[in-house]
Amino acid sequence: MIAAAVFFYIFSAVAVASALMVIASRNPVHSVLFLILTFANVTGLFILLGAEFLGLLLVIVYVGAVAVLFLFVVMMLDVDFAALKKGALQYAPVGALVGIALLAELLLVIGAWLAPGGLPRAGAAPIPQGITNTEALARVLYTDFVLYFQLAGLVLLVAMIGAIVLTLRHKPNVRRQDIARQVARTKEDVIELRKTPFRRGL
Repeated sequence: MIAAAVFFYIFSAVAVASALMVIASRNPVHSVLFLILTFANVTGLFILLGAEFLGLLLVIVYVGAVAVLFLFVVMMLDVDFAALKKGALQYAPVGALVGIALLAELLLVIGAWLAPGGLPRAGAAPIPQGITNTEALARVLYTDFVLYFQLAGLVLLVAMIGAIVLTLRHKPNVRRQDIARQVARTKEDVIELRKTPFRRGL
C-alpha cells in the first residue's frame, strides 16, 4: 500500500506539472511533448486504480494518434504563433470570467460532496468475479449504454464527413480518375493495329 501511495503522488504531481506546462510553454512543439507526458502519467494513475483498459486506451489512442498527429501538423505548418498571440489580451477579461465561473462550479460541487448529507453518494456497481476489466466495461457499453455508444459513433462519423467536405478543394486542370469511363472501355477504343512494311518503322 505504501508503494501504491508513493506512485500515486508521483504520477499525480508530474501529471499536474506537465499539464500546466502544456498551456505555459511558448513553443507549441514543447506543449505537445508535455501533453504526451501528461497522458503517460494519467495512464499510470488508471493502472493504479485497476482500470488498465482505459490506461492502455489512453496511450494507444491519444499518445499514439492524436498527440503525434498534432505534433506533425504543428511541425509541418508554418504558423506564425507570435502573430496569433498579439490579440490574445483582448480576450483576457472574457477568459477570466469563464475561469471564475468554472472555479465557482467546482467549489460548489466539492463543497456539496464533502458536506454531510449534501449529495447522495451512489455506491459503485460490483464487478462480477472471474471477468477482466475490459470484459466488464464491454458488457456495460454494449448492454446498458449501447444506444448512447452508437449515437456517439454517429456523431463522430458526421464530424469526420463534415471535416472532409469542408477541406476538399477541387483544383482546375487536374486529371482525375473516372471509374465508369474506365470500365466502359473496349478493345477497339484503346488498341489500334497497324501493318508496317518489313524493316521499316512507323
